[in-house]
Amino acid sequence: MKCLIVQPIHPEGLARLRAHGIEPVAAPSPDMADVAAAIGPCAAVITRDKGLSDTAIAAAPHLRVISVHGTGHDAVDKGAASERGIVVCNVPGANARSVAELALGLALAAARGIAGGDRAERSGRPGFRESARFAELHGKTALIVGWGAIGRELGRMLDLAFGMRVLVHSPRATDVGGHTRVGLEEGLAEADLISLHTPMRPETHHMMNAARFAVTKAGAILVNTARQGLVDERALADALRSGRIAAAGLDTYEHGAATGPLSGLPVVFTPHLGATTDEALIRVATRAVDHVIAALAGHRPDTTVNAGALDALTA
Repeated sequence: MKCLIVQPIHPEGLARLRAHGIEPVAAPSPDMADVAAAIGPCAAVITRDKGLSDTAIAAAPHLRVISVHGTGHDAVDKGAASERGIVVCNVPGANARSVAELALGLALAAARGIAGGDRAERSGRPGFRESARFAELHGKTALIVGWGAIGRELGRMLDLAFGMRVLVHSPRATDVGGHTRVGLEEGLAEADLISLHTPMRPETHHMMNAARFAVTKAGAILVNTARQGLVDERALADALRSGRIAAAGLDTYEHGAATGPLSGLPVVFTPHLGATTDEALIRVATRAVDHVIAALAGHRPDTTVNAGALDALTA
């Protein structure tokens, strides 16, 4: 049996496939036309953020399982997969610690001007220390928007390491771990640090917009390691220029943001590094592969995201 690897995964995952008699096949590129051309003999696919299109699924007569290397599965055409009885599963939570650590790093970098200080020193420009105000996180208030595995882990870090008061805005969370549950506007008005960890849904697109920045506590720090599109970046630029937002740390953002409306403002950019640690990559690859192994053996992984549609086929 063969498993198409749409985007690279950690070598330990590939070795695990081979150890179970499954041949990993690398796609020529993650472009869906190339994927469709290569997928024909494969019984399984492991994909990352490129997902899998209906065209690619249609070109795979032997396909039985699509394993998403990570949490987000919006880019997989689950309708096309479900019609064929193909299992679609994901790996939630495996990279939570790595993403939470980056969110914390971005918060510290924004609060202390680390990236700007580095640029000033490298350019030989004096006076950076006197050019802005910097702040501690200790004892301040943090608003975590989205209380999934990553939000929970960051909340734990901020609580234990910095003694921060943690507010949680997460309408779908049943338990917020003893922290204070708040409405979004209520939390924004109180928070010194706002960290976004919510999925992209119609109701969360541009959730941080001009109206929301207007009610945000003056001088707050904004961190987004979740999804591009959660933040209206032109509204963020206005909030940064006015001082409503003191600084931001962004791991996800619109293409060209660093040279566009946010250029020259106190924003720390990282190129979607949240889950890119060796530890997280090994965990996610191993679990994605284990789902493939289980599905090809006739078992349904417990993280199957189209389970309802598959059950309906046999009802």
